[in-house]
Amino acid sequence: MRIALIHALRHSPPPIEAAFARLWPEATLMNLLDDSLSADLSRDGRITEAMTGRFLNLASYARATGADGILFTCSAFGPCIEAVQRALAPLPVLKPNEAMIEEAETVGSRIGLLASFGPTLQSMPPEFPGSLTVVPKLADDAFAALDDGPEHDRLAALAASELTDCDAIALAQFSLARAASAVTAATGKPVLTTPDSAVRKLKRLLSR
Repeated sequence: MRIALIHALRHSPPPIEAAFARLWPEATLMNLLDDSLSADLSRDGRITEAMTGRFLNLASYARATGADGILFTCSAFGPCIEAVQRALAPLPVLKPNEAMIEEAETVGSRIGLLASFGPTLQSMPPEFPGSLTVVPKLADDAFAALDDGPEHDRLAALAASELTDCDAIALAQFSLARAASAVTAATGKPVLTTPDSAVRKLKRLLSR
């Protein structure tokens, strides 16, 4: 079973590869990376038609390699991924956060959404169902500290500790998954990560 992983951050492959190793080691993975996408989104401040075209091109290439499913790991590009889902149906194509959102519905009604990339907090909250109250929180400076693992995790946990009135905390980006244990220790709350949730859902879909 070949799964194509498509990334817009060079820090995204390790956490999803680790999740597959724990939860579905039999899957064969391939990685496609265009880290200029995140840089361009930060520069432009919005998703453009050209960005959607680039997502469609990446996904078409992945399908041409024989991928049985595609998982995007870039949570700030929801509309681009939805275009891919429409274009490649019925091939399983997952947004990075959709499985985690589904799991969030089972753990509480008030979910803290922690992100280190600002645009994610614009695009992702509307994807949650109306039955959930989403409390967004930006981990200031954690994104810039991605190359310093311990400092990144410290900043993520510090921001999460302010989400005191939430039932659980959802880590909005694959690159934040590495901070899950630090966030758990700082808050004492259930912590959901996009990689683990996504692997569980893909395995269910493709094992039918």
